[in-house]
Amino acid sequence: MPTDPSTLTAHKRAGYFAGNLVIRTLLGAVLLIPYRWRIPAMGWLISRVIGPLAGYPQRIRNNLALTCPDLPRAEVDRLCRAVPDNAGRTLIEIYSGKTFIDRALRTTPEGPGLAALEAARAMGQPVFLASGHFGNYNVARVCLRPRGFDSGALYRRMANPYFNEHYLRAMKQTGETMFEQGPQGIRAMVRHLKSGGIVAILHDLFVHGGAPLQFFGQTAHTSLVTAQLALKHNALIIPVYVIRQENGLDFRLILNAPIPHSDAETMTQALNDDLEKMVRAHMDQWFWIHKRWKGATRAPTE
Repeated sequence: MPTDPSTLTAHKRAGYFAGNLVIRTLLGAVLLIPYRWRIPAMGWLISRVIGPLAGYPQRIRNNLALTCPDLPRAEVDRLCRAVPDNAGRTLIEIYSGKTFIDRALRTTPEGPGLAALEAARAMGQPVFLASGHFGNYNVARVCLRPRGFDSGALYRRMANPYFNEHYLRAMKQTGETMFEQGPQGIRAMVRHLKSGGIVAILHDLFVHGGAPLQFFGQTAHTSLVTAQLALKHNALIIPVYVIRQENGLDFRLILNAPIPHSDAETMTQALNDDLEKMVRAHMDQWFWIHKRWKGATRAPTE
């Protein structure tokens, strides 16, 4: 993806600039609303206005038809609204700075992975905190940092170079250390790991050339890099999930038991299975909008 607007054609540059202006204007307007109402307002806006214009409901229906063909029609309809709603809430929370951080800090980490994380810190062992686009995954970095677990994060640069810089600045409010996906960022991340550092990573995106593993009973091409680095540098991989609570504003932070070391494919499949189990328990909190199963044959939808 281009990092310099000057490398783009004039037409694309104008389109990205206009898109960035629209998004930033929208975010600025919503940020004027008090936090208690801002979060559901952005959820509604993405779910009921922007999402349908962007084709989100059809993409969600396609993914559900492929992976969960027996899901009742009413539940599919609900997810077509609830999934973009969660995405909208997550976006505006990232931009809400200290107000969001203060809210997230109310969350108490739980689960067997917490003790493993504490033991790793005591031994100077590096750790991957592995999650997916689920709930509001940023809460994990915010909540763990004041407990002495400051984590870097690997991120994928957006196609829009203008909005990417704006979004990255907002993301750094949840943790300053960021590694851009690519050779330079991976090298920096490895140095961080070698020093006994913690890296937060999202492992649920389609990857060209990735291993053809399973997710929701379908082939999902998945990167093995996290498991490969964990084996090479003796790093723990701890699955971490942030579950949005019923009030839409608060969270649970769960750290599951570390993935046992074996081989990269087995470990990565275990991560997929762990995430799938969590998603099945909270179907509306995973980003079903992603093109996770590219190339798969989808059942027809009405």
